[in-house]
Amino acid sequence: MSIDLSLYLVTDSRRAAAAGHDLLGLVREAAEGGVTVVQLREKDAPACVFLETVLRIADALPSEVALLVNDRVDVFLAARAAGARVAGVHVGQSDLPVEAVRELVGPHAVLGLSASTPEQLRLAAASPARVDYVGIGAVHATTTKEDAPEPLGLDRFARRVAASALPAVGIGGVTRADLPAMRAAGAAGAAVVSAICSAPDPRGAARGLREAWETAS
Repeated sequence: MSIDLSLYLVTDSRRAAAAGHDLLGLVREAAEGGVTVVQLREKDAPACVFLETVLRIADALPSEVALLVNDRVDVFLAARAAGARVAGVHVGQSDLPVEAVRELVGPHAVLGLSASTPEQLRLAAASPARVDYVGIGAVHATTTKEDAPEPLGLDRFARRVAASALPAVGIGGVTRADLPAMRAAGAAGAAVVSAICSAPDPRGAARGLREAWETAS
C-alpha cells in the first residue's frame, strides 16, 4: 500500500453544510492543512449524485492526497472507469465481503475494512483479499455513525492496534488531544469527521491535527 494514512478525513456533507461549508471547498482546505487521505462517505446520496461528488473531488485534490470511496464499490468502479484518480474503497463489516470487493476492484486498489473486535482483526489479516489497512473504532462515543460500535477508549484502542497485523487507523470521536496517544500506540493514522467537517476553519483544524500527529513521540 502506497498511501499515507496519518491524517484521514471522512466526509460528512451535512455537518459541513451545518458549519457553513461547501463539501468541495472543505476538502480542498483540509488538504491544504495537511490531510493525507479523504474518504467520501455519503450514506444517503443517490448513486448518480455520489458519483458526481467523487468526480469533482478527485479533480480538485492534489495528487499526494488519496481519495477513497466509502462502501459503494459500484461508485468507485464508475469513477475509475471515468478516469478519476480514486485510490480505493473502504467497507464495513455489513458490506460486501472483502474477498468479493477485492475481486471487483482488482489487485492495485486500496482496500480498507472497519474492525472493532480481536476476531474481526484476525480475520482481516488472514483474508486472501489482501486487506490493506483496518479502521478501528469507535475510539470514543460518536454521533457521526448511527451503527458505531461501543466506544473502546484509548487503552482498549491501543490493545487492538497492538493485536492487529495490519496498519490501523483509529476513528470515532477523535480529537486533536487524542493523536499523541494514538500514535504512541502504534496507529498508522487518525481518522476524523467532526474535527474538520464541523470546524469553523477546516484548513486550520487540519493543520492543528497535522501538527499534533507530527510532534507526537
